[in-house]
This record gives sequence, C-alpha cells and structure tokens, in this order.
Amino acid sequence: MPQLLSVQVGLARRTNIGERSILTAYGKQPVAQAVPVLPLGLLGDEQADLSVHGGLAKAVYAYPSEHYAYWQAARREAGLGEIDASLPGGSLGENLTLQGLLETGVWAGDVLRFPDCELRVTLPREPCYKFNAAMGFGRASKLMAQTGFCGFYLAVQTPGTLCAGESFDVIPGRRGVGIPALFAAKMRKHLR
Repeated sequence: MPQLLSVQVGLARRTNIGERSILTAYGKQPVAQAVPVLPLGLLGDEQADLSVHGGLAKAVYAYPSEHYAYWQAARREAGLGEIDASLPGGSLGENLTLQGLLETGVWAGDVLRFPDCELRVTLPREPCYKFNAAMGFGRASKLMAQTGFCGFYLAVQTPGTLCAGESFDVIPGRRGVGIPALFAAKMRKHLR
C-alpha cells in the first residue's frame, strides 16, 4: 500500500537567481502534526506564481520518493555532492513526498484516499528555471523532461487533514490519460 512519507508547506519568499530577484515557494519545510487540507491546498502553504501553480486543479503537489536517488546522483555529477549530499523531503517543491506510487501508476482522475481526505490526480508538474535553481544546476529541467520524474498535481476532492506516515489507497478514475502521456505532450518544448 502506498504511503505518505512526509508533508511539507512553505511561504513564498524572495531569492536571487543570478542577478534577478524572484519570488519562489521552493524550500518547503516538513510538518510533523496533522495539516488541514482546504480546497486551495494545505494550510500554511503558498505558491509564488499562481499562473502555473496552485488553484483548484493544482492545489497540492505530490512527488515520488523513489526519484530522490536519481536527483542526488545528478547533483553529484554536476559537482554539488560536496555541498549538500542529502535532499530532504520537499526539496523538489512538493507538498507530499509519496512512497509506492510513481507517475506511471496514476491517471488523471484517479483519487488518493487518505484516512481523512481525498485528493484527485489532475496534471503533471512542468519544470521551470526555478527548478534549475532549486537543484543547483542548469540542466535539471531538461533532465526532468527526459526522465518524466515530474510528480503530479492534486485537486482537493474531500477536505480534511493529512499526516506524515499515513497509508492511502488509489481509487481508479476513468483512466483516459495517464500522467506520463500528459507530461510527454507538455515536454516537447523542453526537449528541443
């Protein structure tokens, strides 16, 4: 049975990327207690750019923990291993770090049923320049596009609470289109 390893929230803050000052909500921090889940996401969480993140269809971002080893290796290859060998949960900007559920195992419309709330799978996450900055090297977005290690957004179907350590069920939706197919369609622009 899939499990919710950790829950992260964070506020948008200003940071510098090169010579630009940008607003970002990367740097989410783990929460040990139960977190209220509202229609627009987790209580205490913000998104920096509401044109591409957040809203009803992208209220919560989930990421498979199984991909963390890949990103740690990619960072070492980019010469960043000495700086920070570990990537704690939330390092990829996700609210929920999952174990036992990859992108290849979910379809738009599937529902993740937790003990006290239900979240519906909507869309894959698209990489952007902020992801490059969060990972610390310029090819991170391209690697996400190539691997399909994108995670997925969730809409809040039934508000409630989430807590790290909870198991959940995947309730199949119509199964019309999977997350990998949606991601591949969006990534053609990144792979040119």
